[in-house]
Amino acid sequence: MSKKGKYYITTAIAYTSGKPHIGNTYEIVLADAIARYKRAEGYDVYFQTGTDEHGQKIQEKAEAAKITPKEYVDRVAGEVKRIWDLVDSSYDNFVRTTDADHERCVRKIFKKLYDKGDIYKGAYEGLYCTPCESFWTESQLVDGKCPDCGREVKPAKEEAYFFRMSKYADRLIEYINTHPDFIQPVSRKNEMMNNFLLPGLQDLCVSRTSFSWGIPVDFDPKHVVYVWLDALTNYITKIGYDPDGSSELFLKNWPADLHLIGKDIVRFHTIYWPIFLMALDLPLPKQVFGHPWLLQGGEKMSKSKGNVIYADDMVELFGVDATRYFVLHEMPFDNDGIITWELVIERFNSDLANILGNLVNRTVSMSNKYFGGVVRSTGVKEDIDDDLKAVVTGARAKTAEKMEKLRVADAITEVFALFRRCNKYIDETTPWLLAKDEEKQDRLAEVLYNLTESITIGASLLCSFLPQTAEKIVSQLSTELRDFDLLDRFGLYESGTKVTENPEILFARLDAKEVLPKVAAIQEAQRAEYEAEQKQLLGDVQAEEENAVDIEAKPEITFDDFEKLQFQVGEIIACEAVEKSKKLLCSQVRIGSQVKQIVSGIRKYYTPEEMVGKKVMVLVNLKPAKLAGVLSEGMLLCAEDAEGNLALLTPEKPMPSGAEIC
Repeated sequence: MSKKGKYYITTAIAYTSGKPHIGNTYEIVLADAIARYKRAEGYDVYFQTGTDEHGQKIQEKAEAAKITPKEYVDRVAGEVKRIWDLVDSSYDNFVRTTDADHERCVRKIFKKLYDKGDIYKGAYEGLYCTPCESFWTESQLVDGKCPDCGREVKPAKEEAYFFRMSKYADRLIEYINTHPDFIQPVSRKNEMMNNFLLPGLQDLCVSRTSFSWGIPVDFDPKHVVYVWLDALTNYITKIGYDPDGSSELFLKNWPADLHLIGKDIVRFHTIYWPIFLMALDLPLPKQVFGHPWLLQGGEKMSKSKGNVIYADDMVELFGVDATRYFVLHEMPFDNDGIITWELVIERFNSDLANILGNLVNRTVSMSNKYFGGVVRSTGVKEDIDDDLKAVVTGARAKTAEKMEKLRVADAITEVFALFRRCNKYIDETTPWLLAKDEEKQDRLAEVLYNLTESITIGASLLCSFLPQTAEKIVSQLSTELRDFDLLDRFGLYESGTKVTENPEILFARLDAKEVLPKVAAIQEAQRAEYEAEQKQLLGDVQAEEENAVDIEAKPEITFDDFEKLQFQVGEIIACEAVEKSKKLLCSQVRIGSQVKQIVSGIRKYYTPEEMVGKKVMVLVNLKPAKLAGVLSEGMLLCAEDAEGNLALLTPEKPMPSGAEIC
């Protein structure tokens, strides 16, 4: 195998607020596929992942659970590592931000940046919205109230340390413009430039005093280090960076070749992190890829609904490699993917059982049936063989091209194109008919040799994505996975090799009628767990009453008052986050033949992608008003529970856009 130098790849470290669902697990599987592929190509790979364990949210969760924050993160970090191992990820280092060496180095980094003048002491001062935990200036208020939630604000002040972001902004803009591959996909780059960098960066608060679960600032211990400065630096601290002298591992691997992260944290990795590195006089990572999300049937996952999909449940029902196949193959390059139990079953049967599993089983079985399991090349060729060989030997280059662009789903499609071609080759050569003609035995042997060789090459390409399956395939063929450099050559399978006598069914077809009841049991267990958690947190009495919401009665109205309100069914055709707000979404809502723009404070509960396509109930004739500077021409109706959680009101049965609500 040719050696191509080092390749340092990282995932975002998982926040230890709870058990990761399949959308979180997707990232580690994606990173693992890339790492395995790079190793196969000949790179010296270092693959790092881990957990982010400080912050106010974790302190609050630990208090609610009546345990210490360290006990809480130990429990969750162990669960994260268990799932990462379960899905067969081949990481080299699992980091924890509570590791002593990391905490020690973060304190040194903070002090170095302070001594350099990049960090200074100041204060948050402004008008504070308690529900949103946000400071605002007078000019940002809307009608004198919080632009996010519309509630009252009060003057407040909090001491903090700040990082001089503006000092490095122009340098970062120039770097991004001169390194077009730095932020991928391009849509993420455009968002960072247009929404954050070009309008001008504000200095960043890098310490907090309102909670204690964090890394203390050495020279001012009532402050703890801002969680993102703590978390982002793991990429260098855990490979041996130290302001007083770094290790050989760091000198070998930095800069990172790829930071693989979710699209929701691109800003932190492409603005804050590069500027921190510039201040430390360190080179920037070569590429940051913000992958899309995996959504459960187009709606938010919630244990209360019983619709959260976890990797361990998928593995129990479908196996490790089927789980890996789905999350890798079903995710688009720059758009969100959809996962449902029904879709997993469909892909399992159509792709894994039919295309791949059936191909391997038929080939091994025919070799046993017709030649006692011995596969030999006879040289009896026909023109149809040339096309098969061209597809097979060309698959490596096509796969490499897609992987170079991080289009992992497309790369898997190229591998399965090889297997599809093998199935077509069986139909074209009809081995069962050749077997009936004594004079065509050598031709039959050559056909089975070509299939065996093709499957060996395909399995070797598949190994980065479905490692266990690839090993099972070559084991049945009595051979080994082939070196990447040899995958464009045909005919290396040793003639005369005997395949296994009893081929294992790689993927037995699933019956949805058998699987879905098991899914229902999983969902019911989630709901039961959710109810148990609520009882523990709220007490038995509150738990019994949690569905009853008492609100202050409003004055009675007449029927004439009610008739002034116009309610209709609307369909959301487009939606985006409001740039100047953390709470607001701006939706384009089709109501009959007209389209209205409606701004709603529901960003905490719905993503823009989830909103599109929903049928909703709309108050149509509400007087237009501006929220966070954006015109709103109506109101989406929501229900609110006792905890303040919101849910859109939708028609119980299919109704057309514009239908009157009466």
